[in-house]
Amino acid sequence: MPFTALNSRMVEARIAPGQRMFSQRGAMLAYRGEVSFTPNIQGGQGGIGSMIGRRIAGEATPLMTVEGSGTVMFGHGGHHVHVVDLTGETLYVEADRLLAFDGSLDQGTMFMGSQGGVMGMVRGQVTGQGLFTTTLKGHGSAAVMAHGGVIELPITPQRPVHVDPQAYVAHRGEVRNKLSAALGWRDMVGRGSGEAFQLELSGQGTVYVQASEEKL
Repeated sequence: MPFTALNSRMVEARIAPGQRMFSQRGAMLAYRGEVSFTPNIQGGQGGIGSMIGRRIAGEATPLMTVEGSGTVMFGHGGHHVHVVDLTGETLYVEADRLLAFDGSLDQGTMFMGSQGGVMGMVRGQVTGQGLFTTTLKGHGSAAVMAHGGVIELPITPQRPVHVDPQAYVAHRGEVRNKLSAALGWRDMVGRGSGEAFQLELSGQGTVYVQASEEKL
């Protein structure tokens, strides 16, 4: 169920009988055809278990299920929208950046501490992701939101990528990531450039970077 970009801030998706997709509540801008929108309390394909941790932490983002026959236009808050096509790999993205995604994708929740221990949790706070992040795995498409547009940077074993944590949007593939102090103590307490941390991503995959340090 691929998305079609209408402009930099709106996408359109075609819904067919027997298919479904999920979107943020309030993200529907217009639609054609016989389409229904139902509040979803189970957190997508992953079921209620995938959202328990997020709800405990107060980090859940309300979803709605979209079904029927027709086309639906999505957008939210005037944010730029970028479409990610998955072919079996896993996408790691914060729930409030997900505009809409295929119902065929398996949604889960990952505790940030599982990637880097304490520094993984610190990374979650620095990037604004909190203690949990959302995963989408399988074959399908997802539309994610960002400030100022998105660029895709390839990650290879020979060429890791360093990203400003505030500019990080999402990543996919077999990627390891860690947060490191980029500068000395004086810089971290405000006497330097302010770029106190870097997010290092290594392995094989792609990282999505927004052209801004603003949070959604």
